[in-house]
Amino acid sequence: MKSIEDLSLAGKKVLIRCDLDVPMNEAGEIADDHRIVSAIETIKYAIEKEAKVIILGHMGRPKGKVTPSLSLKPISERISQLLHKPVAFVNDCIGDTVKTEISKLKSSDVLVLENVRFYNEEENNDPKFSESLASLCDVYINNAFATAHRAHASTEGITKFVKEKAAGLTLRDEVEYFNRSCKSPKRPFLAVFGGAKVSTKIKAIKNVGKVADSVIVGGAMANTFFAAMGMEVGKSLCEPDLISVAVETATWFKENDKELVLPVDVVISDKLAAGATTSICNIDSIPKDMMALDIGPKSIALFSERILKASTIVWNGPMGAFETPEFSKGTYDIVDAMCETKGLTVVGGGDTDLALSHKNAFDKMDFVSTAGGAFLEMLEGKELPAIKALS
Repeated sequence: MKSIEDLSLAGKKVLIRCDLDVPMNEAGEIADDHRIVSAIETIKYAIEKEAKVIILGHMGRPKGKVTPSLSLKPISERISQLLHKPVAFVNDCIGDTVKTEISKLKSSDVLVLENVRFYNEEENNDPKFSESLASLCDVYINNAFATAHRAHASTEGITKFVKEKAAGLTLRDEVEYFNRSCKSPKRPFLAVFGGAKVSTKIKAIKNVGKVADSVIVGGAMANTFFAAMGMEVGKSLCEPDLISVAVETATWFKENDKELVLPVDVVISDKLAAGATTSICNIDSIPKDMMALDIGPKSIALFSERILKASTIVWNGPMGAFETPEFSKGTYDIVDAMCETKGLTVVGGGDTDLALSHKNAFDKMDFVSTAGGAFLEMLEGKELPAIKALS
C-alpha cells in the first residue's frame, strides 16, 4: 500500500477522503475536533507539495437526504482555522458546479466538498457515483480510517476509476501501528479488553489471543466469564447466551498456554447512578441484589502490574461505567498505568478515547486510533475493504 509521500502531487488535483464525522452541539458548533485535527497533517502535506487539494467527507447518517444540520460547512471553517489560510466550500460533491469550483483552484488551494452521504449512492457503492467522484481528481488519497471497514463509493468504489491512489498519513499510521502491535509485537505483548458486552468483542479477544502473551478482560463483559465459572453475578450486566462461548474461550487460552487475566475484585452497588453507595467484594462474593460496575483495587494493581511489565500493549474498552464518578477509578487508573509504562501503547475505541481525553492523556500514548468499528474489525482479523482497495 502506497502512502501520499510516495506520489508526486505538484499541480495535480488531489482528492483526500477525510474522516470529518465529528459531534456537534445544539448550537451547531463542533463539540470535539479530534478527527479534524488528525486529518490536518495529510492536508498540510498536500499543500506543501503544491497540490490542488479537494477534501471529501461525511457527517452523520443523512440517509441520502440533504440535511442542513449535517453540512460540512462548519467543518470547512474549522479546517481554515487550523491551516491558517482560506478554505473554499461548495454545497455539493459531484456535478458541474463542483467541477467549476475545482477548475478555479491554484496550487496549494483547498476546497471542501459537501457531505458525500447526502447521496444514497455513496453507501450503496454505486459505480456511476464512484466514477463521478473519481472524475474530480488526478490523485485519490484515503485518510478516513474510521470508514475503512465499509465498502462505500468514496472509500472503495472510487479506487477502480483513478490511476493514482494511496493512503493518507493517518490511515498509513493506523495500519503501521496495528502491524507493529498485533503482527510483529515486541514481547511480552499484552492486550486489554473492556466494555459492556462479550458479544461485541469475543472475536477480537480470540483473534488477538493467538498473538498476545496475555489478554486482560475487564468491564461488564468480565461478568459473563464469571458466570461461565459458575459464580453469582447478581444483577450485573451479563450475556447468558455467551456463557458457552466464554467457557470455550477460557479453555482455548489454557490449552494454548496463553494467559487470560480476569478481575479478582469488583466495585458493587445496587444502582448505576451518581451518588450511589458502593462497596468492594471479591468476584466470588457478588450479592444477588447487587451489580458489579467497576474493577476493584486488587484488580487495578494486578492489571497495572501487567501493563508496566509489557513491551507492547493494545487497549480497547473501559474497565467499568466510568462516566459515573463512583465507577471511574478502575478505568482512570488503567490510563495512569498506560502513561507510566515504557512499552508501546496503542489505544482504540470511542469510550477508551473518551477516558484518555478526560485524563488529558492522548499525547502520552504512542498511538490513539481515530476509529472504533474499523479498529475492532482489524483486531478481529478482518480485511478492511478500503485498505484492500489501496493495495
